[in-house]
Amino acid sequence: MTPAAIVREARRKQVGLVGICDHNSMENVEAVMRAGERENVGVLGGMEITSKEEVHILAVCDGLAPLGNMQKTLYEHLEGENDESRFGPQDIVNEFDEKTGSNSRLLIGATDLGIQNVVELIRSAGGLAIASHIDREGFSIMSQLGFIPESLRLDGLEVSPLTTVEAARRRFPDIGKYPLLRSSDAHSLGDIGRQTTTFLVADMSFAEIRKALAGEDGRRIEYQA
Repeated sequence: MTPAAIVREARRKQVGLVGICDHNSMENVEAVMRAGERENVGVLGGMEITSKEEVHILAVCDGLAPLGNMQKTLYEHLEGENDESRFGPQDIVNEFDEKTGSNSRLLIGATDLGIQNVVELIRSAGGLAIASHIDREGFSIMSQLGFIPESLRLDGLEVSPLTTVEAARRRFPDIGKYPLLRSSDAHSLGDIGRQTTTFLVADMSFAEIRKALAGEDGRRIEYQA
């Protein structure tokens, strides 16, 4: 799952826009963006943040600066060191897949930030807060809390490749007000593009994706079987 390999696989599968959301870190986002420019694949930068309740929340931002500031805050709330023998290396690479460093933090762990704090952090950075894979039996807002708090200002909900939008709405009847996204949640190259969301937008920018999620100016999400 190196930058060049990710964007090549996305292009091969005719995926025009990918979101890079590593666990609790954005240190490889810029490299994928640069690789995407070479391969004509759009890249949105983000992170998958783990709250203290062990809920995964996708944080997608417009540009590297807000992501970097958010990462700095997260690192202050993330304890533990990575054990490479158990969890593997956490390499930092450039757009040519060359290793430039490594991250010793326990990125697979949970921060000590509550879910409300996580969402507020994302929104203060101008980002989109999307609850990850709500249908999964672990690390989802539904598995950990059983409901979505009314005060939680989410921009959308993600369903995993394990289900469909229609099945998710039947299973969780109270999620009707939220836009749903289908994504691959890819942890290996073969998973890229196994499930996608179609956005009807003017271009592949963060601003247009935000409009599609909000249903503004004719932008929208199109659900397919």
